[in-house]
Amino acid sequence: MLGASGAALCLGTPVIPPLDLIGLLAGDGDDPRVTVVVVQLRLPRVVLALLAGACLGAAGLVLQEALRNPLAVPEMLGVSAGAALGVAVPLVLSLSLPALLVPSLALVGAALGGALTLVAAGFGRSPSAVLLTGAAITAALQAALLVVMVMADQLSLQIIYRYLLGSLSARTWEHVGGVWPWLALAVPALVLCAPVLSVLRLGDDDASALGVRVGRARLLALGVVVVLIAPVVAVCGPVAWVGFLAPQIARRLDPTGHAVRWLPWSIAWGAAIVVVADLPARLALAPVETPVGAWTALVGVPVGLLLLRSGHRSAGGGKRSGAGAGDRPTSVPQGSGTGGPAGEGNGHGGAVPAVRLPVVPPDPVPRLPSGSVRDTGAGEGR
Repeated sequence: MLGASGAALCLGTPVIPPLDLIGLLAGDGDDPRVTVVVVQLRLPRVVLALLAGACLGAAGLVLQEALRNPLAVPEMLGVSAGAALGVAVPLVLSLSLPALLVPSLALVGAALGGALTLVAAGFGRSPSAVLLTGAAITAALQAALLVVMVMADQLSLQIIYRYLLGSLSARTWEHVGGVWPWLALAVPALVLCAPVLSVLRLGDDDASALGVRVGRARLLALGVVVVLIAPVVAVCGPVAWVGFLAPQIARRLDPTGHAVRWLPWSIAWGAAIVVVADLPARLALAPVETPVGAWTALVGVPVGLLLLRSGHRSAGGGKRSGAGAGDRPTSVPQGSGTGGPAGEGNGHGGAVPAVRLPVVPPDPVPRLPSGSVRDTGAGEGR
């Protein structure tokens, strides 16, 4: 992340030597034009990329843990589409709005999209219902966005199209100022929400038994996601696949962890992904800039498929090893009343030690004296 940030500040037109970068950031540059390029153009773009990636990574982890589904991303729950619709409508209607008000419109659109998903899914009672309903709401909001784009003129259509792909082009300190106040609200809620996510991972029944109100906790988690995603979408557009990749990489780094330990890793990897993707977006086809969302999707699709495939392989290997260990016969005798074949229920790879139970001999059958009459019914019952 640090290397990509330094490269983003040094590379371009003009190229800045790394040794001169510290002096330029401190305002000691000889050429004021170079100072303006670095301090007023490149530096806010890097800061915004770090903030956007951190928000997307945190939002992706919160959604995946709250819904217990690794495929839960902001793009599939109506949040990103609602925020994009809230920004596109004033642009098409040619409404002159200050930059600080644009995140508010995106927040309203994201809140409406998330609220529609929750109402249609029964206020989050079923995680699978929330995910499927969110995909349907997202499709409906994208259809409404297409209707708005049909009404736009050529210039507005180009702006909306570039915005929908996610772009950091021509972003200044004014845009950064429109993001950080909302982050100041989201960070405390995120800190309070992270421990609850670890409990929700156990399942609704177990979480309720531990005293967590599952419905309210899931609503709180989705509310935090709205506050994290809305200002980013308002300024940068919906940058795809970051909210999916960052939590997946964080889990691979710490497979035995939980939400509290994965959260900082997910934030860091989200920031790194956006900063690294912005380098080819700005330099690959220079002087033409490409949207950063196109590069995150271009890299995110194959990497995401590889992560999911490796996860399925590891899960399948664990099941095979557990089944093999459970099929081994134990030292418990079959006639000791244990009930069922040996090894049944021992699916944890032999973690439960074998217990050798004492063998109790059966009661001896009394012999009848010779010449006595046998009771056939009694003998059969015996």
